Amino acid sequence: MFNRLVSLPRRCFGSLIGKPAPAFSANACMPDGSFKTVSLNDYKGKYVVLYFWPADFTYVCSSETIDFHKHLDKFRATGVEVIGCSTDTAFVHKAWRATPKSDGGLGTDINHPMLADVTKSISKDYEVLLDNGLACRGVFVIDKNGLVRSELKNDLPLGRNVEEVLRICEALAHVDTHSGEVCPSSWKKGKPAMKASQEGVIEYLTKHT
Repeated sequence: MFNRLVSLPRRCFGSLIGKPAPAFSANACMPDGSFKTVSLNDYKGKYVVLYFWPADFTYVCSSETIDFHKHLDKFRATGVEVIGCSTDTAFVHKAWRATPKSDGGLGTDINHPMLADVTKSISKDYEVLLDNGLACRGVFVIDKNGLVRSELKNDLPLGRNVEEVLRICEALAHVDTHSGEVCPSSWKKGKPAMKASQEGVIEYLTKHT
């Protein structure tokens, strides 16, 4: 398994940007350790971050899942719900949570649903399934209308920056509530945005760059 996580499988993916997020319904390990069927429709009218990891009980995946867990309050403060997904079973997810960090587990009750994509249909629909049968490190930001507004995909050895995912969510929330504005390079919450016009570009560049 570990060797499969450092390989560099090649595949050309398309983009889901601006398209309806593919619907899904799958068994999940929930924050309280119970099992429940979770569907995208459960989150209708909400912002959603859906992230994929290749496999439980592996190194980069553990650090990322814990990082999303630690940032959940900040995501929710922006009106965003977080859902994780891999092709492991929900039972393996639960065992991963319960296993101490000293033994290679997460060592904590992860506070967001962990989907079990055992048929790999979700990974296929979101175009993150690699030739080795694992999902790449994909992250999808879905808006309140169910449209994909951002997607990030990393190869297996490359861990993601959860702070950047949060920044994108904050930028999306800003442009959705501030008509005529866009978020420029490296924009952060509380910083000036840019008016979507030639005058706006000139004003922003002369004042802030």
